[in-house]
Amino acid sequence: MVLLQPDPFLNELTSMFERSTEKGSVWVTLKRSSLKSKVKKNKMTTAGEAIEYRCLIRATDGKKTISTSVGAKDHQRFQASYATILKAHMTALKKRERKDKKKGAEGDKKEGGVKKPKRV
Repeated sequence: MVLLQPDPFLNELTSMFERSTEKGSVWVTLKRSSLKSKVKKNKMTTAGEAIEYRCLIRATDGKKTISTSVGAKDHQRFQASYATILKAHMTALKKRERKDKKKGAEGDKKEGGVKKPKRV
């Protein structure tokens, strides 16, 4: 797994999406991480030091895996760029076929045309 800076990660993610337009999938996972071992985290908590958590983002297409780590300061900018990439590459999705609820509801009313009287 390759740990990239955020901008090269987004460029590589774009190329992954382009390679998988006809066939294939891209999986993206986001996870909170401090990028420190458990021993170091335990020492920091006992010493009273604050642990800086980061967002670990991984992407894979089944063949190649890339990852990046984003801090709290860069998170808004990264999310905006990531959202733009997702919106641009969601064109290969298939629309779900839905049953028309209005036609089904009207058909039920016509078949059972008897109304029950209201109780007073």
